Amino acid sequence: MVGIAFSTAALIIVLSVFNGIEDLLRTLNKSFDPELKIEPAKGKSFIADPTFINRIKKVSGVGIVTEVIEDFAYVRYRDADIVVTIKGVSDNYIDQHRIDSSIVEGKLRLKENGTNFAIIGRGIADVLSVAVDDDMHAIQVFYVKNVSASTLDPSQLYSRKSIRPGAIFSIEKTLDESYIVLPLDFARELLDYGDKRTSLEVKVAAGVSVESVQKKLKETLGDSFNVLTNEEQHQDLYKLLKLEKLFGFMAMTLLIVIGSINIFFSLMMLVIDKRKDISVLVAMGADSNLIKRIIVAEGTLISVIGSFTGLVLGALICWAQDRFGMVGMGMANAVIPDYPVKLIWTDLALVCAVMIVITLAISFHPASRAAKSYSIGEL
Repeated sequence: MVGIAFSTAALIIVLSVFNGIEDLLRTLNKSFDPELKIEPAKGKSFIADPTFINRIKKVSGVGIVTEVIEDFAYVRYRDADIVVTIKGVSDNYIDQHRIDSSIVEGKLRLKENGTNFAIIGRGIADVLSVAVDDDMHAIQVFYVKNVSASTLDPSQLYSRKSIRPGAIFSIEKTLDESYIVLPLDFARELLDYGDKRTSLEVKVAAGVSVESVQKKLKETLGDSFNVLTNEEQHQDLYKLLKLEKLFGFMAMTLLIVIGSINIFFSLMMLVIDKRKDISVLVAMGADSNLIKRIIVAEGTLISVIGSFTGLVLGALICWAQDRFGMVGMGMANAVIPDYPVKLIWTDLALVCAVMIVITLAISFHPASRAAKSYSIGEL
């Protein structure tokens, strides 16, 4: 029972940690990525003139439509430089309130008093040693143009614009080391995009289902565009996490199977130890099915008590981790200080089902052996 209890508790804890990590990733992704993202099915960019934008805004349930231009660029600040992903966004990006709680330094703004400001990832800010309160130095952004090889003037090979740092955000290491958010006009002039956009970010109106708005947008835009939910924007990541959870579950289930071998030998010893008692039952008229049910019931009793104890123990440990943070991440720059856990009732039901199947499989042979050895015909 003790072995089954600890194995079950370990399985519950492992599944809960995977659930916690998945929940954390969803929260982090929602802090940076939109509820719905419209992008071209083919190619890198598309024409998004005012008529096209108004067409999307008229779709029922659409709240805010943010225009986006995203590309790689080379940035320099003082004596440091780095290649980053610049994300030019229209002014209503601030109204989506996705990044508000992630600002760790400076003021969240894209424009103020006619001056453009950049919102910089913390990793980039550390590399460039950016000081948001320094009015003397600006960030220089360079973009390489598609020019012919015969061009001799070096100034024609790239475009350059300067912008002041306004705020620093910290969400997740990959995002912090990759992105700089810029005003749309700044990015459009730097990249010479005109009416072209790489994507549109849609915030759904309050009280409206994201899936219903996604369906309406797909009907409006047709097959030329992909309309992706936050889940679909990172579907490869979530699939990988679910696959890891599956293999973790299989590995822990194997440990439970190994632990359940003790039940098999305990029942075999029980059959040998209770030979006289089984003979008495047979003499009193018990048939082989009754003997078999008794042995299976014994194995089930061991498994149920051990499993229930393990479920309670695992749930208590997960609650304590969530409440008190007993086990830390072990990294100073981690997104959260402690391992995330999330207990889901379906995991508990799945573990119970697995234990029932394992118990029946383990108990079948000893039960059959007892019924066969002590059948009426052999007394």
